[in-house]
Amino acid sequence: MTDKVRNRNLSLDLGPPTMPSQGDDGASELQQLPIIHIEENEDEVIESSVTSIDQTMITKLLASNVLDDKDLSHILWWNEKLQMCKKPSTVHLIERLDYSNLLGMDCNLKNGSLKEGILYSEMLQFKSKFPRQILLCRVGDFYEAVGIDACILVEYAALNPFGGLRTDSIPRAGFPVVNLRQTLDDLTHNGYSVCIVEEVQGPAQAQSTKRRFVSGHAHPGNPYVYGLVGVDHDLDFPEPMPVVGISHSSRGYCINMVLEIMKTYSSEDCLTEYAVVTKLRTCRYHHLFLHTSLSRNSHGTSIRGKFGEGGLLLGECRSRHFEWFDGNPISDLFVKVKELYGLDHDVMFRNVTVSSGNRAQPLTLGTCTQIGVIPTDGIPSLLEVLLLPHCTGLPILYVRDLLLNPPSYEIASKIQATCKLLSSVTCSIPEFTCVSSAKIVKLLEWKEANHIELCRIKNVVDEILHMNRTPELKKIVEHLIGPTWVATGLEIDFKTLVAGCEIASGKIDKIISLDCNEDQKVSSFKAIPGEFFEDMESEWKGRVKAIHINDVLTSVDEAAKALHLAVTEVFAAVVFGLKAFVRYHNVEIFYCREQKAVWFKIPFHWFLTTLSIGSPGEEHIELLKYAVDSKGRKVGDELFTTGMVEDALSRYHEANAKAKARVLELLRGLSAELQSHINIIVFSSTLVVITKALYAHDGKPLDKNCEMKIVGLLPYWFNMAEGGAVHNTVDMQSLFLLTGANGGGKSSLIRSICAAALLGICGLMVPVESALIPYFDSIMLHTKSYDSPADHKSSFQVEMSELRSIITRTTKRSLVLVDEICRGTEDAEWICIAGSIIETLDSIGCLGIVSTKLHKIFTLPLNIKNAVHKAMGTTCIDGRTKPTWKLTDGICTESITFETVKREGIPMNVVKRAEDIFHIMQGNCRLSDKSVSCVDD
Repeated sequence: MTDKVRNRNLSLDLGPPTMPSQGDDGASELQQLPIIHIEENEDEVIESSVTSIDQTMITKLLASNVLDDKDLSHILWWNEKLQMCKKPSTVHLIERLDYSNLLGMDCNLKNGSLKEGILYSEMLQFKSKFPRQILLCRVGDFYEAVGIDACILVEYAALNPFGGLRTDSIPRAGFPVVNLRQTLDDLTHNGYSVCIVEEVQGPAQAQSTKRRFVSGHAHPGNPYVYGLVGVDHDLDFPEPMPVVGISHSSRGYCINMVLEIMKTYSSEDCLTEYAVVTKLRTCRYHHLFLHTSLSRNSHGTSIRGKFGEGGLLLGECRSRHFEWFDGNPISDLFVKVKELYGLDHDVMFRNVTVSSGNRAQPLTLGTCTQIGVIPTDGIPSLLEVLLLPHCTGLPILYVRDLLLNPPSYEIASKIQATCKLLSSVTCSIPEFTCVSSAKIVKLLEWKEANHIELCRIKNVVDEILHMNRTPELKKIVEHLIGPTWVATGLEIDFKTLVAGCEIASGKIDKIISLDCNEDQKVSSFKAIPGEFFEDMESEWKGRVKAIHINDVLTSVDEAAKALHLAVTEVFAAVVFGLKAFVRYHNVEIFYCREQKAVWFKIPFHWFLTTLSIGSPGEEHIELLKYAVDSKGRKVGDELFTTGMVEDALSRYHEANAKAKARVLELLRGLSAELQSHINIIVFSSTLVVITKALYAHDGKPLDKNCEMKIVGLLPYWFNMAEGGAVHNTVDMQSLFLLTGANGGGKSSLIRSICAAALLGICGLMVPVESALIPYFDSIMLHTKSYDSPADHKSSFQVEMSELRSIITRTTKRSLVLVDEICRGTEDAEWICIAGSIIETLDSIGCLGIVSTKLHKIFTLPLNIKNAVHKAMGTTCIDGRTKPTWKLTDGICTESITFETVKREGIPMNVVKRAEDIFHIMQGNCRLSDKSVSCVDD
């Protein structure tokens, strides 16, 4: 075995790719092999997931030079995907694969030829251009996949293999053309990318070799759009999903996100490990790449079986699929993205990163889950409360991202000012047409924007122009220039925006028909079923202005009249002749929608009977012939036509096809023209989405002072109209040490303050009577922690890890909210840890709340200068302690534990016994020596 082969095999047993010496000619191979690693514990060597293709097979493939290094890496990548297949039928197909080519076809099996000129040879050429995409090839009325792709299709698209489970032919699978969208949804939902190959359609193709071309691709968050320009319905466009790359340097962690559909990327650095994990959990991504810098610790030395100083990232990635990459964390990530999507090497990505500057830190995972910014079981959704029920889709996504990544003070102030203006306008406002920027970019880039989408684009830019012309609304556009820049990364000033919208609107208005099709009515003749002309001409009429298609309109009208005359002269005479002889029988002019034809329908035996009998239509009856489909096959025994009608029908179809082609040419040409204004259109669509999201909000004052005062605070999920809610006033100038009985409202108060502060620093509505909210540089909420067996950590260890992250990020301009610190224990050491954390936060000078039931904390010799004691009030009614849910000064040592467990239905005998034990313990505590505590020591 050569050294080169030996080096390449060694890389399969390692974790992150080991960097060979400069003289090692296996360097490129090591960097190419994509391997997913699973770590059982710190000391174990990370094992490769490559099991289906054994080392002997890999060595054989390398030695035979059947595959080059890149193709081998693709085969290993697909092999890892195939190992996840579980269906018995799929497993049987996988056994028939051969890994000597990218299709996985065994040339020794039936239909396995890859000779030049064969369909599968052509498919292999397409596959070599997009090796990590499932290839679907149009073959007549079906789409077909072979080899590896057929296996994936059977596994995830609920299809049966062609030929069943016979073992003598290559794996094949397919589906009818009409099922394409559903199949693509199934595949992309499972994380796969798909390349679709179409046949060139046309009458000449029936008698010649089929010509094929790549019509487009479908990726997770990036749908297939080919053919949309010619339809009159919409396509749901999912939220774009980026490719994520994570790296590490002396400045901290860096996360880079690349959106192929937008050709943009953003980069955030100086992040903590906890912040990166939060980003991963709150972001739906297409693919994850980890840089080899993550396999080295802060001293630059390699660590086996672990990456990340705290091990949090390792625990998060253990259950995710990822690939290692080396080199420059950004430019080499671009290489991976281009390989993944099959892009040309000269494709450029625009940097949309907005400098963090004085922006607040992104929300931590605990914070955004505990106030319902992202869906969490048992936690009321802040977004549902914040936005009106009819406000869905893109506006919700914008507000969600705004809350997850709070803007700078300047941007928040602009948002706040916009909310105030929108809440007080007296003029009419636009409907705010929301169109996904990603959808606009994809449709214009592929020239597949139909008349509906182009009208929506015109609505968007016209709404900007309308607001510019309306004094009350013009200020709103000016205010939102900044927030839109942050959202898009595009720096466009107000004047440039308005001028660009005028140009884009004018270009669309010049081509698109907006007058309800009054000048392009569908042909209509009494002798021919109306559905025929409706189906034929509604595909293109009314989409563009008649002035651009007058010649083809005339041709279609003339062809329609000629068809009508042919039908009238022949079919009408036949109908008349037959009906004169045979009464009460159903003889009709029949429209066959499937074949797009108009035929004569008469029962077969009546036709034979009347041939020999003279009648007024005899000469026409003799001209009848059986109707045939596009492939020349007889359709049935009851459908007939004549040469004259067929000629007229062909002429009409030809004129109709030319008219449709002209319309599609104009629409695609308009898409091409609008691409030069894509930045203006994207900026406008985003600004309109932001405006709709902020509509009806009433912003509260945002202040830069380190003091927060909220009047009339109540839980954000309460309905004020129903009444009964307890309002609180929070005047916070330092840290609160909060105590209260079980069910007394501590957690609700903390969540409510967190939500109010977050909305405030984002410039959004705060559901209170009045508020003065400082601009916090971070808002961090910590609640109950759970153990993490996968990370070998108890709940206390997880809590300390989260508190470490909070303490290290806290400044005097932070809001820190800790719900029941060291929850669930009164161990003396833990109480001292809690006390020390409180002391640390107090010395930093941040605002916040630390709630606790550890009353012994107040006996500790803490060096606290600013923190104040607050309590959730209680009252005694009929000898029982009940909560008032009001925030008061002081310390609450009252307990309503027994009342709470009774309300929750604990059996009374259990509660009674607990009360007896409690009274015994209380008595023992009073009798014990003062130096002995009944709780600690």
